[in-house]
Amino acid sequence: MNTTSPESAPAVTPGRIVLLTTSHRVAPGLLSWPAWQALRDAGRVLCADGAHPQLPYLREAGIQVDEASPTAEELVQACAGGHTVVVVATGEGEPELTDGLARLAGSGRVSMPELELLPASYDLPGARLLDLVQVMDRIRAECPWSSQQTHKGLAKYGIEEAYELVEAIEEGDRDELREELGDVLLQVVFHARIAEEDPETPFSIDDVAGGIVSKLIHRHPHVFGDETATTPEEVKEHWLRTKAMEKQRDSVTEGIPLGQPGLALAAKLASRVRTAGLDVPLPGTGGVGYELLALAARAEAEGIDPEAALRAAARVYRDAVRAAEGLSG
Repeated sequence: MNTTSPESAPAVTPGRIVLLTTSHRVAPGLLSWPAWQALRDAGRVLCADGAHPQLPYLREAGIQVDEASPTAEELVQACAGGHTVVVVATGEGEPELTDGLARLAGSGRVSMPELELLPASYDLPGARLLDLVQVMDRIRAECPWSSQQTHKGLAKYGIEEAYELVEAIEEGDRDELREELGDVLLQVVFHARIAEEDPETPFSIDDVAGGIVSKLIHRHPHVFGDETATTPEEVKEHWLRTKAMEKQRDSVTEGIPLGQPGLALAAKLASRVRTAGLDVPLPGTGGVGYELLALAARAEAEGIDPEAALRAAARVYRDAVRAAEGLSG
């Protein structure tokens, strides 16, 4: 006859549930050390998705994974007796299972196991750029409009998006700034995707990124090399010197796009002349164009962006026009 009272019965250890999450932006199998420890120490490892990209690597490492999607109640029962069960989460993060566990915990009817959310791999900064590249690949392949676009056809959009970005910066609208930066980034990724299809000289977004990385490192010897720079002026000197060695240009005017807005073009020419230490008088011919050229050169010498200054003045004028329209109405 068993005389043990309910009060003296040994307590049942509720165990442990580990919800293992992974990032699809990190190569499968590259898991953190705590994740591998949890997988090796687990009594059972479960995964509802038989096509989960991690499964082949887990099994190659000797981890037995059962393809199952237990209910919250079944999972709690599997942990009874102090067992650890690891659930390899699908891309959605197992919301039904976690909601069910939350309901059980709130009911107070069962002794809940310890629940741990364990990120097995992490997104590095910039990881979402991989999503953008993948989305662009699919759009280029499947969208009737995007699949027909060319560099020349998209050129006008690049100009429009750049102007909208400048406007967001000058307006100080943070939400607009984030959105417009995304639109400009889209243009870069779109052009790089089109470039992959060139039959003679293809290149990819990785080539674009690799090129700018190399350029930045080379033009910042005070950061990545042995040179020193303690002021913005010294940094600019480094930049201009290394750029001149790279380009091997015959004239300070080379590389200045003539298609840019007139005030910006005039200021850029004046900047190059001043930086090079050349003494080139402004043309003395009369006319509004030459007056604007002189104003742009003066603004550049004073550290003022003439395009930004004119836009700011134009906004004030626009507001005055709207106010006048309101009065007349």
